[in-house]
Amino acid sequence: MPHHSTTETLPRDASLSHGLKQRHLSMIALGGVIGAGLFVGSGAGIAAAGPSIVVAYALSGLLVMLVMRMLGEMSAAYPSSGSFSAHAERAIGPWAGFTAGWSFWVLLCTAVGLEGIGAAKIVTGWLPGTPEWAWVALFMLVFCGANLTAVKNFGEFEFWFAALKVAAISLFLVLGVLAIAGVLPGTDSPGTSNLTDFLPGGGEGLVIGLLASVFAYGGLETVTIAAAESEDPVRGVASAVRTAMWRIALFYVGSMAVIVTLVPWDSKEVVEKGPYVAALDHLGIPGAGQLMNVVVFVALLSAMNANIYGSSRIAYSLVERGQGPKVLGRVSGGVPRIAVLASSVFGFACVLLSYWRPDDVFPWLLNMIGAVILVVWILIAVSQLRLRGRLEREAPERLAVRMWAFPVLTWVALAGMAAIFVLMAREPDTRVQLLSTGGLTLFLAAVGYAWQRARARN
Repeated sequence: MPHHSTTETLPRDASLSHGLKQRHLSMIALGGVIGAGLFVGSGAGIAAAGPSIVVAYALSGLLVMLVMRMLGEMSAAYPSSGSFSAHAERAIGPWAGFTAGWSFWVLLCTAVGLEGIGAAKIVTGWLPGTPEWAWVALFMLVFCGANLTAVKNFGEFEFWFAALKVAAISLFLVLGVLAIAGVLPGTDSPGTSNLTDFLPGGGEGLVIGLLASVFAYGGLETVTIAAAESEDPVRGVASAVRTAMWRIALFYVGSMAVIVTLVPWDSKEVVEKGPYVAALDHLGIPGAGQLMNVVVFVALLSAMNANIYGSSRIAYSLVERGQGPKVLGRVSGGVPRIAVLASSVFGFACVLLSYWRPDDVFPWLLNMIGAVILVVWILIAVSQLRLRGRLEREAPERLAVRMWAFPVLTWVALAGMAAIFVLMAREPDTRVQLLSTGGLTLFLAAVGYAWQRARARN
């Protein structure tokens, strides 16, 4: 396996524009943590874990903080639109970069389709009788078009999407805390009555809640991809990573605590309407539940926009490093437009599969990407373990962000990821995801290794 010195530089994305301003990057970092998974997917976790979902989100949040710190350290030292894929290539070898990059590309493109379907379902609820596929097609056209133009347009979309999400969840937290304190007009404080049965599902329920919470954090990586196209990549990454802790604690753990205190965990509305809508309806605030539906809709559109952007940049970076079809690396006007189109087409193909093959191909695709984020996190941790020593020896000035208590907390994070894999293997539903993702990962690793060997011989 070839050794990659830190003094050697991978492609620096020179042909991409650097149109993202610091305000764009700051809001992408802030809004990126408030994903569709938090608004939509947390209901099932609450139904399984009850009030202990707060513990589940806190534990998985700690793991995510460690991953973001490791990723931030490497991304501040070596800004690249390939992010963790480029770091894995530098630290482990080209096969690792290939595996991380293409598996994440499949994940993001599939997620674009899923988010389009989710957003279309909300619109057809508002406008009954309109075709769902037509709304998905419209959203795809809008965000594909936005990403085909200058990167600052992506930044502006995300800036305002993120501003709305942050404002909405902040208002939700304020109203919730006031209601819990008994000072919100027209509401009575529930006290701790909804928290008495803290572990209703026992350890098994907590495990299901923990697994649900882990995958709700997906999307945090986008800021390190976007940083490569900002005016000051090192400063942008450092700022985003340093504020990750309070953002996760406030938005995720804080909102889960408010919800389970306000609403009985076994209320059907938590799953049917979503936990945020259920909590606001429970408070009896006129129109608040419907307003939260608008916020969920915006969160889904924001995720679509960010994932088209992220997938196109990952594909571009892979091609720049000789790990994909050269056509995807063509840049026009500072934008890899063929990569944007390819990512959007793949996403729309996933939508069509959900209509054409809802019982076999589509579920298989969903299972295949089920644990990709964990594979990526493991490669991030291993890369950071290997790169940190080289950076300290050869370029210590690049360590603008440092992993806490290195290497102890890096090993703690790896142990946490291994524990999640074990828990997934114990649950029938997640076991299928684990095996399917494992198959995808092994296939990509084999292709990447074969490519690496072939390249070494030439």
